[in-house]
This record gives sequence, C-alpha cells and structure tokens, in this order.
Amino acid sequence: MRAVVCESFDSPENLTVTEVEKPEPGDNQVLVRIESTGLGYVDALTVAGLYQIKPNLPFVPGNELSGVIEQIGNNVKHLRIGQRILASANGGLAEYTVVDESKCTPIPESLSHDAAAGFLVNYCTAFQGFSYWGQLKEKERVLILGGSGGVGIAAIDVARAMGAMVIAAASTKKKRDACLEAGATHVIDYTKENWRDKLKEILAGEPLDVVYDPVGGDYAEPALRSLGPDGRYLVVGFASGDIPKFPINLVLLKRCSIVGVNWGGHIAENPSTYREVMTTLMEWVAEEKIRPLSGEAFALADAGKAMMKMLDRKAIGKIVINPSV
Repeated sequence: MRAVVCESFDSPENLTVTEVEKPEPGDNQVLVRIESTGLGYVDALTVAGLYQIKPNLPFVPGNELSGVIEQIGNNVKHLRIGQRILASANGGLAEYTVVDESKCTPIPESLSHDAAAGFLVNYCTAFQGFSYWGQLKEKERVLILGGSGGVGIAAIDVARAMGAMVIAAASTKKKRDACLEAGATHVIDYTKENWRDKLKEILAGEPLDVVYDPVGGDYAEPALRSLGPDGRYLVVGFASGDIPKFPINLVLLKRCSIVGVNWGGHIAENPSTYREVMTTLMEWVAEEKIRPLSGEAFALADAGKAMMKMLDRKAIGKIVINPSV
C-alpha cells in the first residue's frame, strides 16, 4: 500500500510517497481503509522536528482519520465491516491503518469523510475548552483569534451552538468571510493597529467574557487586556510561532483567569471523557446543532505541500488528505 513515511526530521516539502506493507489488525483492532486524514499545525511541526514531542523515526504522520472498516479482529464486538468511522490513530497518511476498537467512533451518513477527518481534535478541544475550562454561558461574548484556521472554525461552530456571541479575528477578507460562513456574529482584522477599537465598538459597552487563543504572539496581550472582569483567557496553542509573556499584574487588576486547554493531555489522564464528549458532539451533528465543514483536500502525494501551507499560515479551515487520490 502507499504511505507517506517520515525518515528524518526535515521540511515537510521533502516528504514523498512510498510503498509499505499493508498492516493486519490485532484481536482488538480493525483495519480501516482511510478515506480522509486531517492535518493539524502540530503534524507539520512534528515532521520538521520542531515540536516538543518527537516520535521515533521512521513514522507515518497523521493522527486523525476517517474511513471504512475492512477487517475486524477476533475480539471486536461493537464494530462491523463496512462501517464508516472516525478515529484518533497513528499512521493516517496511508491507504490503510489499524485502529484499536476503543478509538473508533461511528459516523452518520450525513457527515462526509473530509469533515469527519477534521473533526476530532478541533471540535473536542473547542467543546471541552468552552464547557469545562471556559464555563461558557449562553449570550456571553467570545473572541476567537485565528478564526479562519481549522481550530478557529471549529471553535466558532461550538461557541455558536452554545449560544454565545462570536467575534472572530482573522487577517484577510477571505479569511474573515470564512469565519462568517462558519457562524461568527462579527469579524475583525486583528492585523490593524487599532483593532481593539473595533472590538469595543462591537461589544457596545458589554464585557468580553472569553478569549479563545490558538495563535499567541503579538495578538495575545491586547486580547487579554480586552477581557472584562471574571473573563477567561483560554490558551489553545501558538500558531504564530511565538509564545507570549503576559504581565502577571493584568490578571490581578482585571480579575480574570488564564487557563490552558490541552485536550490530548486531559484525555490521557481522564480517558472516560473521550466517549462522553464524542457522544455529545455526535448528537449535536445529528441535530444539526453544529455543522462541521469540509476543509481543503489534497492528494497523498501533496501532503508535504499541504503542511507547508499551514506553516505559512495560508490555510483556511482544516486541511485534509485523501489517500486514495
């Protein structure tokens, strides 16, 4: 079968497709024919050797996928051949992979494979971030930085579903239009020097309750300063490549909190949370309370090109790879 194998930590543009042996499922595993694999900023950093966690070489990148079950292990009880699933699993940039039964979630026909592949991490992070760490309430006001990326689009969708007023920040008109399409109530250009004035105009005297920040860098401190009393600043990531350093007195003076949102770390210590969150989100999909969108799709041979687009911060929505192409 075809797969993208990372032989050394290097620029993603040097990744190529090679032939590898098709895997066999163990007793508690299923063999999945991968229809779509979601890529995140972390995937690109990992290939480049810039992420804090470095997998053993060689490895097949890609940890979010959607596909169809082609074979099941002897002890698999809750899945069947031909079933459509999404999963968190290693080796997503390949035509096939094996996945533990416990990591598979059946998906409805209404959810496309491309949308499902970009669903897992971003939507779980947004849901858990807003509901558990952010304590988001209906009609509260949320500012989402980097609103047009895969992380931001999912956050817009979840915050909107929870009844919040969503203000999305993005750098270009095309990106801001994508935020509006995803359900943002308002958009702002945070590359402008006076972007906080526009934010105050939108808030019309009401406080900003929550900031959702997957970007960091120069946008972080102005966003923190914009929070109202009892506001919550959710630290999701640092797509800008720059980890901000806040004056700690701001937290005291503004009576706000800064909370780290780490979905992967959370479920590692609280594995039962995964099933609870996914059950709720799949119910929301069925009820059309959330509307996961398909991102830009690339062929397997263009996986490196897709990662470079993310590193260059030119991607809109969640990028996915179609291994069969």
